[in-house]
Amino acid sequence: MENKETTLEKENSKSLNFIEQIIESDLESNKYDGKVQTRFPPEPNGYLHIGHAKSICLNFGVADKYNGRTNLRFDDTNPSNEKEEYVESIKKDVQWLGFEWEESHFASDYFDKLYGYAVQLIEMGKAYVCELTPEEFREYRGVPTRPGKESPFRNRSVEENLALFEQMKNGEIDEGKAVLRAKIDMTSPNMHMRDAAIYRVKKSPHHRTGDKWNIYPMYDFAHGLSDSIEGITHSLCTLEFEIHRPLYNWFVETVGAYRPQQIEFARLNLSYTVMSKRKLLSLVNDGIVESWDDPRMPTISGLRRRGYTPESIRNFADKVGIAKRENVIDVALLEFSVREHLNKIAHRRMAVLDPVKVVITNYPEGQTEELPAINNPEDENSGTRMLPFSREIYIERGDFMENPTKKYFRMGPGRNVRLKFAYILHCEGFENDENGVLKEIHCTYYPDSKSGSDTSGVKPKGTLHWVDAEKSQNAEVRLYDRLFNDADPDGHKEKAFTEFINEESLKIISTAKVEPSLMEAKESDYIQFERIGYFCVDSVHSKEGKPVFNRTVPLKDTWGKLQNRKK
Repeated sequence: MENKETTLEKENSKSLNFIEQIIESDLESNKYDGKVQTRFPPEPNGYLHIGHAKSICLNFGVADKYNGRTNLRFDDTNPSNEKEEYVESIKKDVQWLGFEWEESHFASDYFDKLYGYAVQLIEMGKAYVCELTPEEFREYRGVPTRPGKESPFRNRSVEENLALFEQMKNGEIDEGKAVLRAKIDMTSPNMHMRDAAIYRVKKSPHHRTGDKWNIYPMYDFAHGLSDSIEGITHSLCTLEFEIHRPLYNWFVETVGAYRPQQIEFARLNLSYTVMSKRKLLSLVNDGIVESWDDPRMPTISGLRRRGYTPESIRNFADKVGIAKRENVIDVALLEFSVREHLNKIAHRRMAVLDPVKVVITNYPEGQTEELPAINNPEDENSGTRMLPFSREIYIERGDFMENPTKKYFRMGPGRNVRLKFAYILHCEGFENDENGVLKEIHCTYYPDSKSGSDTSGVKPKGTLHWVDAEKSQNAEVRLYDRLFNDADPDGHKEKAFTEFINEESLKIISTAKVEPSLMEAKESDYIQFERIGYFCVDSVHSKEGKPVFNRTVPLKDTWGKLQNRKK
């Protein structure tokens, strides 16, 4: 029995990621009095992207799993880059993903307290005002293989440092002329421990505190102490902050504050994507994309506008998992995740993007009938809708071939094809215009071949989607694809990432014909265009009675096949 229990414990341990293993160990030892308190701390200097979504799912997910709490905290310590617009967008994205924070805070809520901690460090002889220029301090700092040397201002008296820091606070010292530094170790092999900056002069108005402050705390100082103030137990950060952890601990321990535990995990790296906020902003500012929520952007708002579901993004984050080592995730996994979910929930609709008219010569002129169509075969509760059908319809131009090959399973002269939810047609012939372009197809239909009651005995070559020529509506369709045509657009030292922009990442189709029910589609609807892909109503360009449809993803991974053929 003991061996079975030991085996079960090992299996359960393997199913936990390394962060969950740490948390369970802490709960078992009662390290934080049985509490789990996490936080998601974005800087409001841009819109959140898919990498942030992974962090959101992790922080909120582990807290929820262990009956803990998660705070949303805005790291607003760099006022020149931060906007209230970004604050609101972050809140919207977190809630859209399905999460609710316990408390909402800003680092600026703690500016007075952080200033007090800085004064405390000065009084302890652990901080000093340094007047070296940034260039001079880089020289003093040294390199990892060579120790640094102490600043000539390092041994100022406590009184002098307090007075100078007060002058910095009052705006009496210009930007770049003085920095408050922690007095740590200029010989440390960890460069972050070589007298790290605590405060710098920055005379920029803040989106919340206005002109109150002329100095702002540095991230490494504000972040750990903000965690401490909020009682965070497990401060989950991406791997680039691993080397910052000794400094994180030094600040909270030196001032005698409560110490959270910083744990690092691998950030999300996605193929065919860049996720630097600076580079994403440049895409917007340079007009390469229309906005932060352009459906080609990896931002959460861009994915939302493209038709991704919160469930698909959460499922993607779960599939990716939590790792200790950096790796690159194929964007195809993200696309698979949304296909998998949309297949279950999306209502099927008929849309013809490149229409060519088909005349059913033996169908009664002036007659129209309504044919029942299933909304979603994956959902038995989705119901049906009625499709108008008459003598003239549209099919896709690509679904007809004048001289069909043996393995061609669509329409051609002398061939039988089924119209989905309708009848089997026999192609009698076609007509081209003066330029040799297909103008019209002539067919007959088998009256006893109606879907659901077919007694014709005719075996069609394939099944086509279609719309009624008279009752169909015009619509604009936007075919979005990957913004970059290189798997690692950011990994070429000799080329800028913008050199790998996919010029075919957006194709606007204004010739589409869609079934009448699509005129009533809403932004919240998830739709599958039969045989084409998954679509949604665009939230920006649509107008009442004139929806614009964005392609979320094709039905299959056609991109992967195309790239393999190019190889």
